[in-house]
Amino acid sequence: MTDMGTGMGADTDTTTTADWLAWQKSWDRQQEWYMPDREERFRIMLDIVDAVVGPAPRVLDLACGTGSITARLFARFPDATSTGVDLDPALLAIAEGTFADDERVSFVTADLKDPDWPAKLPYDSYDAVLTATALHWLHREPLATLYGQVAELVRDGGVFLNADHMIDESTPRINAAERAQRHTRMDQAKAEGALDWSEWWQLAAKDPVLAAPTARRFEIYGEHADGDMPSAEWHARVLREMGFGEARPVWCSPSDTLVLAVK
Repeated sequence: MTDMGTGMGADTDTTTTADWLAWQKSWDRQQEWYMPDREERFRIMLDIVDAVVGPAPRVLDLACGTGSITARLFARFPDATSTGVDLDPALLAIAEGTFADDERVSFVTADLKDPDWPAKLPYDSYDAVLTATALHWLHREPLATLYGQVAELVRDGGVFLNADHMIDESTPRINAAERAQRHTRMDQAKAEGALDWSEWWQLAAKDPVLAAPTARRFEIYGEHADGDMPSAEWHARVLREMGFGEARPVWCSPSDTLVLAVK
């Protein structure tokens, strides 16, 4: 893998931009090790945005990380605007570096478990709120509360889309077979040089620009998520209870689901 630290202290904007893009690609590869169909879920997510709210949406990229959704949003919809919100200082540093010259996007540092986080946003409403592989860090109760806040931010006729790990405990044999196959494939990719979550963060901690925000990140979150992964049916039901008119899965793999809710 490319040494992401090379050139981080250079004075030219070109070098800095190249480094941020390298970190973006590295993050994508690490995430794809866990989710080989990651791009497919992004594509379907944006298909739905286009179908329901059109090609120039105002988007809230919820728990945005490095801005993976925003990058794909702009590649497909150049007239879109985006607000990225997250608490992770290291991933936000990558996002802010990547989009430093792009007036279509702004980033907000906020804890989604803080009841006042929506007050930090630059807009009162959004056409679409999008999130992927992030909200499983929350337990059911704070997640339900968050869904209520999201419902207030989505305009009438707007959409919320969440792609995440959603486990149906009523199918243990299916779950076991999927897990075994996935881990076999991950082991093979690892043998071919893929980085896992821990190794990626070890690299970030050694980078002269990301070292300090990475240390702060682990002070905030610790090593692993401790949230829940309820079924897609739970997500759809709670979204309806919290103010959405319709909600259901629109894509799934054996382990992950994309749930759509329309206000």
